[in-house]
Amino acid sequence: MTQSPSGHIRIFDTTLRDGEQSPGVALNHSQKLEIAHQLARMGVDIIEAGFPIASPGDLEGVSRIAREVRGPVITGLARANRADIEAAAKGVEAAEKPRIHTFIATSPIHMAKKLNLAPDAVVERAVQSVQYARTFVDDVEFSAEDATRSELPFLIRIFQAVVEAGATTINIPDTVGYTTPEEIRALFRAVRDALPEHVILSSHCHDDLGMAVANSIAAAEGGARQIECTVNGIGERAGNASLEEIVMAFHTRRDHYGLETTIRTRELYRASRLVSRLSGMPVQPNKAVVGDNAFAHESGIHQDGVLKARETYEIMNAELVGREAAVLVMGKHSGRAAFRKALTDLGYADLPDDKVQHLFGRFKDLADRKGQIYSDDLRALVEARSDIPQTFTLEGFQITSGMNMTPVAFVRLHTPDGPVDATAHGDGPVEAAFQAINKITRITPELESYRIQAVTGGGDALGEVSIGARYGETSLHGTGVATDVVEASARAWLRVINQVVAGMGKARTITQTTP
Repeated sequence: MTQSPSGHIRIFDTTLRDGEQSPGVALNHSQKLEIAHQLARMGVDIIEAGFPIASPGDLEGVSRIAREVRGPVITGLARANRADIEAAAKGVEAAEKPRIHTFIATSPIHMAKKLNLAPDAVVERAVQSVQYARTFVDDVEFSAEDATRSELPFLIRIFQAVVEAGATTINIPDTVGYTTPEEIRALFRAVRDALPEHVILSSHCHDDLGMAVANSIAAAEGGARQIECTVNGIGERAGNASLEEIVMAFHTRRDHYGLETTIRTRELYRASRLVSRLSGMPVQPNKAVVGDNAFAHESGIHQDGVLKARETYEIMNAELVGREAAVLVMGKHSGRAAFRKALTDLGYADLPDDKVQHLFGRFKDLADRKGQIYSDDLRALVEARSDIPQTFTLEGFQITSGMNMTPVAFVRLHTPDGPVDATAHGDGPVEAAFQAINKITRITPELESYRIQAVTGGGDALGEVSIGARYGETSLHGTGVATDVVEASARAWLRVINQVVAGMGKARTITQTTP
């Protein structure tokens, strides 16, 4: 298939909106901004920064991204009503390239059961919403929620009406992950034939039947030139189409599809790790492109083939997506200049000097314990750096634990009143440490999830702990890294505590489904 002039696929990333609707995910403003900057660095075309009407915090998060992130289009989601559209307009008003994304359901079951509106009324509301959005911005996207279970003649009718009203992009979402590649390809071809050539068609596929990526690619074959997706495929229920899988499918098989994106593929792995860490959602080891096993070979036959020629069993190389082997980069005698260069080589050239100085102290401490420091160790240190005011910091701890005895933790924290000690018991050493920290801070979040994994191999590997917690109606997430798992756990718990003190976290106020 030859490359056509219209062969560019726009990547619309909705990690910060649909991805954040994943159960248990709670991103604060700084975390959202960090992800948005990485998405811009990676070269995504559109960032859906949030759902501004959901809460004042969501509105501020979208506004901050609009103010500070340059390059991509910044869009906010809005239901088909004036209040939502006004909030979205306020959220993106400072963006270099603003967009409002408005939607209404179009399937018979949604119109009758959820909206309680007749089809004519749905069309009227959609048209009015697009017209109103156009009074704020020139770039308006319209989505027909549950489009793949909608009647085709009605879809074409409403799409033609909103295009005439000023919509520039038409999104045809598979909201419940119901369709198949053959069906969605035919649907896009039918809609493409019915609309003016200048209108961009977009797909937004969910993974309820495990076909989100396949359906997104089929939609592109049918005429979609924008694909809505998320890093690691996170999202409501079973998730969304995975950005990295879509990008690498088009890159690896451009001979077949004749389509391409402008994504900087060497940023994919970094984006995956960042989103996994901040969201608290682990990446399954066998996940395509970014999973730990994606470029691993256990079979002797495979190992022999790869050693002779990598292309025998690898259709893309790890370096292309930003993966490298666990290369030894530094030791305890390495200096500050070498440390800074190592960070730059790993893609962290933009870290401010004060952050580098703090990380260098953590690095020297780690090097004294571990001896040999690998690239993944440095990544873990950087990614665990705190973007939260440090009201409480860990100064020391001691654990007494063993068979047939109750674990006891002694913890010392630096507090606004100086060093404070506490001792506590627990069912295990980690819980005992948490209880001691709670005694000192007088803050008692509820633990909802706990995960630990080794950053590299070996008995002296860094342990990375990820915690999900709830404080009242607020969801929080914390991470910590250390060679000692109790220390890593204590650092993660303190990150949660400090978020509570700083008033951070995520409180959901709108639960209505979205595209």
